[in-house]
Amino acid sequence: MYKFEGVKTTLGCTFGLAVCLLGALHFQSNWQHYSTTISQLTLPILLFAAGFAAQFNRSRLALVCLLWTTLFASQAYTLPWSDWLDNNASWQLLCGAITLWLMSLMKDKALLSRHLLSRLVMLCAVGVSAHFWLISQATVNTWLANNPYANQLTPYVTFHAPLWLIGMLLFWRSLTQKCLTRATLFSSFMLWLGIQLNWLALPLDMVVVIVALVYLVTVSIDGYFLAYRDDLTGLPTRRALNQLSLSLGRKYTVAMLDIDHFKKFNDTYGHDIGDQVLKLVASKLTKVKSGGKVFRYGGEEFTVVFPSKTSDIALNALEQLREDIANYDMIIRQQNRQSKQSRRSNPPADRKVVNVTVSIGIASRQAKQKFEDVIKTADIALYRAKKKGRNNVSD
Repeated sequence: MYKFEGVKTTLGCTFGLAVCLLGALHFQSNWQHYSTTISQLTLPILLFAAGFAAQFNRSRLALVCLLWTTLFASQAYTLPWSDWLDNNASWQLLCGAITLWLMSLMKDKALLSRHLLSRLVMLCAVGVSAHFWLISQATVNTWLANNPYANQLTPYVTFHAPLWLIGMLLFWRSLTQKCLTRATLFSSFMLWLGIQLNWLALPLDMVVVIVALVYLVTVSIDGYFLAYRDDLTGLPTRRALNQLSLSLGRKYTVAMLDIDHFKKFNDTYGHDIGDQVLKLVASKLTKVKSGGKVFRYGGEEFTVVFPSKTSDIALNALEQLREDIANYDMIIRQQNRQSKQSRRSNPPADRKVVNVTVSIGIASRQAKQKFEDVIKTADIALYRAKKKGRNNVSD
């Protein structure tokens, strides 16, 4: 069953790009005076965006920037291939669309690596495939014309059918996984169609500048999450916790949380299962009430900060959280997992249901205390909780 984890990301990215385009159209009279400057800066901005993306190992966006660079340079300057592209607009549209779709299938790797050659070969293959698809139009049209049930499809099948298919595949991939790059690629596809089919009332250089700025924002956001988000659990890291501490007021409560007997659990069931436990606990922690903000402190330790809350309010929320984690039945299956059909007919006998527990220590900020002091106090309370037998909250 598919989980549509990328709905918000896709809609947000598409909406943001639409707002930029509509804003540029609405305030066109304000920037038209600088149209010459914008045209001169378009190519440097595109190349900067490509280099910026490559620096952060976002090679897909870097290659797409080069695609936009080729489009802009071919129309803005007289290049050897400019006339050919003008006379083969259908090839240009189809080739760019296929490239964007293939980028959504790939993983980001270093741009200047051994993978660059294979990707350049792939892009050449895309151009050849688009060319042969279009020159087959006469054959397909003849077949459709001779078929009384399909002759009405003649204007659409050869040219528009691949675009519909690519658009649906890009949209589906952006919805099924929370990935900002894929959402940006889908938005780029829609914009590519808009430019090639003359749906946009803006000049090409302005549209391309907006695209380059969107790519810069995408890479910056990805870089932020790379620095401030934990890859395994998706929670903010200790670096993000330190950033939050700078904005806290005089009243707040901090909780330090530790998974009980986690090392023994890892030694018994393996690190893969241990990672699943960390994900489980993290998912439960995100549901903490009373405005708690959750962070992965390190290893099996987590931190929950309650801004402007007293320890009494935090205690009730954390006690409920501890019970939810302790009462959750986690099923550990055999490593060589069977197919769904075989599991239904022969349920594995070595399935085991286990429960994990957590110990929690909390501390409220006292007068003249620094954030580091509150963390230490909460950590001391955590050790008291462990000495009491674990699976409890101590203040």
